[in-house]
Amino acid sequence: MIKNQTVLQSQNMFKNSTQSRASLGKGILAFILVSCFVANSYTQEPALKKDSVAESESMVQTFYTINHEPLYWLSSRKNIKRANEWITAIETAKETGLVSRKLMTGEIRTSMLAKKTTEKTSTLKTDKQITGLVLSFIKELQEVIVPFDYNEVSTPSRDSVYIHQLISSRDKGSVAKVISAFDCKDKDYLVLKKFLKDSIKDKTSLKYKSVLQSMNYLKYLSANHQSEYIVVNIAETELRYYRNNQLTLQMKTVVGKKKNQTPTIASYITNVVSFPLWNVPHSIASKEFLPKVQKDERFLERNNLEVVDAKGNVIDDSDINWDKYTENNFPYFFRGSTGPDNSLGVVKFNLGNPFSIYLHDTNSKGAFAKDYRFLSHGCIRLEKPVELADFLTKGKINIWDLKTGKKDTESKTIKLTQKVPVFIVYMLAIVDGKKVTFLKDVYSLIQ
Repeated sequence: MIKNQTVLQSQNMFKNSTQSRASLGKGILAFILVSCFVANSYTQEPALKKDSVAESESMVQTFYTINHEPLYWLSSRKNIKRANEWITAIETAKETGLVSRKLMTGEIRTSMLAKKTTEKTSTLKTDKQITGLVLSFIKELQEVIVPFDYNEVSTPSRDSVYIHQLISSRDKGSVAKVISAFDCKDKDYLVLKKFLKDSIKDKTSLKYKSVLQSMNYLKYLSANHQSEYIVVNIAETELRYYRNNQLTLQMKTVVGKKKNQTPTIASYITNVVSFPLWNVPHSIASKEFLPKVQKDERFLERNNLEVVDAKGNVIDDSDINWDKYTENNFPYFFRGSTGPDNSLGVVKFNLGNPFSIYLHDTNSKGAFAKDYRFLSHGCIRLEKPVELADFLTKGKINIWDLKTGKKDTESKTIKLTQKVPVFIVYMLAIVDGKKVTFLKDVYSLIQ
């Protein structure tokens, strides 16, 4: 009876606090929520998937096992007030569209205010609903779903971390302060966060959407990178290599043309190939190289290309009647011999993905002097591939051989002792110090 009276008194207090909910949320939490959830807004899905529901229920069950008490929120006025703060924070984010619709605050408010919450079973259920809501909110705050074209980078579950954060946050000040503490600490992210608040008012503008996208990527990278990793920004045509979390090497890149776009990828480099053979994709062979061979019989010789059949057998190009072939019936393939004149240059970095995309050297260095470097068929050409190979292989690759190799030098594959994450992203809003620069949307991906 005493316990029910406590809950009823708390409910009355909750009703009173609810009346001032709008001013509390928009006054104290508005800026913090915009900056914290802006990245999540870019890719959230409207529906809660079944696997997400199961994960949430498991997290809630673990929470109460650790907490050792059946009630966490509805046991006192103080805790109900805390629940009200959390729900207000979540509703403020939902009202501005900065958090997914799956966080159902309205149903929980109804349950808390209904008379049936005086019943023990319903009280326990409502308490768990609040816990599930807040834990999902904390998880969204720190995990970001980035729409890579291909993503094989997996990280261990952090659910236990979120549970500990909620339990330990009770005595760490206001909910607004707790939310701020959980936010991403990446320095570029913080610059964009401030820029978003101070300089962009139109939420439909390309700049606004570009900042959201970049914040999203930066939050993802902060949560998923290892001490050694590579970031390629397609839009910037730049590569950055980090070692021990420090920028160690930066270089220009050449990426895919608008009609041959380089996909966004989160994957791993597993090995480095010295003096790689270049197996020309059949689409390039039939559409681009065949017409050139038909016009100039020395094209193959000048470009160190040989003709092979579907089984890889070398064919004497002088025996081929080139004029009888078209794009639709060409049965052969072209293969570049090893050496510095190969289109892949002297080193190639194999990257797991289904698109046959990789990083490589090039025999066409002049492109790096150009401002516009969207020139490839999709793969990523590197300005300083030898230096990167030396870092990744920890000195196991022979730099002298790479720099002095001749045609038909033996190709070797060096397996990395530890695979290195590579994040190929498309960020239009970039940060240099405290300056924000906007790049051209060459691929027209920002809608």
